[in-house]
Amino acid sequence: MADGVRKRLGVLAGVLAGAVLMGGFGLYATDSGPFRDAYCWGAWQENGGASFLGDEALEKSGSRRVWRESAPPSADRPRGTCWVAVSSTVEDDDSDEPLTFDERVIVDYGPVPAGVKERRAWLTQNFHGSAAPLPDGLEGLVAGDRAMLVLPQACDVDGRPSVVTIRSESWGDGHLGRVAMPFTIGTYSDVTRMLLDAANTGMAHAGCAPEKPLHTRSPLVTVAERSERAGDPLCRVPGVSFEFGSRMNYQQQVGAVTQRLQTCSVVRETRGEPDEPIVQYVMAGGSRMTALFDGLPEGDGQGLVHVTCDGRRSVFYGHVQGAVAVDKAAVKRSFKNFVTSVGDRIGCETGGRA
Repeated sequence: MADGVRKRLGVLAGVLAGAVLMGGFGLYATDSGPFRDAYCWGAWQENGGASFLGDEALEKSGSRRVWRESAPPSADRPRGTCWVAVSSTVEDDDSDEPLTFDERVIVDYGPVPAGVKERRAWLTQNFHGSAAPLPDGLEGLVAGDRAMLVLPQACDVDGRPSVVTIRSESWGDGHLGRVAMPFTIGTYSDVTRMLLDAANTGMAHAGCAPEKPLHTRSPLVTVAERSERAGDPLCRVPGVSFEFGSRMNYQQQVGAVTQRLQTCSVVRETRGEPDEPIVQYVMAGGSRMTALFDGLPEGDGQGLVHVTCDGRRSVFYGHVQGAVAVDKAAVKRSFKNFVTSVGDRIGCETGGRA
């Protein structure tokens, strides 16, 4: 940005800030203005690490950064949301109207949803197979386009754990209509830093922050496997299989395989549309992670069982939807085989294969 432009923006910032102070009020939920350089209640700074927050993201034609945030979380209202977006426009050779693009990062702070349907949708979003477990005892997951952190018990609301989530969205719009596009926020390390900054800031506002801010020093162990076509056995787990047919593009992502976490997700891909979640399997251990599943219907037919493994509480979760969910026998059989296979691997007594 040229020096002259910066000076004009600085003058504008001073005028507007003075008007707000003289009026005796402030705005929490607001669109962006050129005078602000901090986002999400001050958690993130312009040029503060990830390229999405820096000048590099504004190099595209007609680019600008916009944002909005709710009131910060508080003890009385322990919820909050904010988003930061970079929008851009380019000329369309096939139309008089330009092509517009929107890439945004959305943060949510608060307890996990109470409703069964809403909770399952939340789990689908945040336990995707592309995400790797956070290190150093942090209870959460991170990928290039999403992240989730379970907060300490002091932040629980109505018996439900509070979490901070980050997710990306990206759209292009032109004469062919609005289409979804892939968007990576940054490296796993970049996204982890953004997640922890948002979590520590949110907890400070809500009055439940620990004495020392949450942090990590250890390297992240990222997921090695890339997305591949869904096969048989599904998720590389013996006895887990469905009839997907050959006309649809189903992709599976095999995720973490550790003593405390194992994930796999399957989506149906349609060009120009967001991926449609079809199948998800999760094994999670530890009291904070398993608490995310509390309140859901239990049993093999419901896709949720709790098992104690070496004195550690663990949960096995499976959710199937769409056309493949019509075969109820396959859904129940595959879930039971997932529980047995993974349970045998981590030393649980889970019963035999179906």
